[in-house]
Amino acid sequence: MSGFDLCAIGDYCWDVFVSTPDPLEHGGDALGQVELVPGGSAANTAVWAARCGATVAFIGMVGDDPLGVMAADDLRREGLTAHLPTSSERPTGAVASFVDHTGERSMVTGVGADHLLQPGDVPAELVTTSRHLHVTGWSLFGDPPRGAALRAVELAQAAGATISFDPSAHVLIDELGVAAFLEMTVPLRPTVIFPNRTEGEVLTGAREPEAIVARLGELYPGSVAVLKLDTEGAFVDGEHVPAAAVTAVDTTGAGDSFAGAFLAAWLAGADPIAAARAAVDVAGWVVQRVGARPPGYP
Repeated sequence: MSGFDLCAIGDYCWDVFVSTPDPLEHGGDALGQVELVPGGSAANTAVWAARCGATVAFIGMVGDDPLGVMAADDLRREGLTAHLPTSSERPTGAVASFVDHTGERSMVTGVGADHLLQPGDVPAELVTTSRHLHVTGWSLFGDPPRGAALRAVELAQAAGATISFDPSAHVLIDELGVAAFLEMTVPLRPTVIFPNRTEGEVLTGAREPEAIVARLGELYPGSVAVLKLDTEGAFVDGEHVPAAAVTAVDTTGAGDSFAGAFLAAWLAGADPIAAARAAVDVAGWVVQRVGARPPGYP
């Protein structure tokens, strides 16, 4: 088996995207747009890394259902090598994503087959032939799939691969507790971490980007903290990387596209600031369109 630049492990799900151009009235009806689009934080990151030039493998679990077949077809079209064991216990994961008239999103995440991935479902050859492993917080908040993610980390560390980590959800970090979250994630020894501003604030207690990044560097020694700042761009290596002003249509998956684009550039040899500039541009393109992986790029 030939090697990969990146292997991502975690969630593949379908986003049931609902949007309306007008404020939604409680108990009322509204005209809008309803679509089924591919998603899942780990899968989104993997796809965007592939679209930006990386060779990518993906490990995740889907249901033994039509949406699982569609998932395999989707990743194949995107040029990924996918390992997708199926489960008859739960359907393929799905997320209801509502985007209001301002472009802001609210989500309800179903507990699907992606939450059943076990250590034995992780093919060692995909991880050990990859230069880099990407893990999301969604894979760590419950077990399964935590054991599977940690097995992949173990294999990657033994093979000398670098690792990146996206905290994923400040609400779940709060529920678990910052100390417990750090106890679980610091041993990942990530080379790159991708918190958004709220996650960075929760993890560090700091408020300013420079202070957040500095403290994250102390909490995760040897890592590069890439702080995602939404419409303000990103902060990395002591530098603010601004984003161009755009009109957001849908912010779903913007952080995942940022991470995928960053990793593709960084693994190709770009320094963190140059990689962040490329990532900001990609995320800016994404939010002007519907879904986490809108077609047409590059």
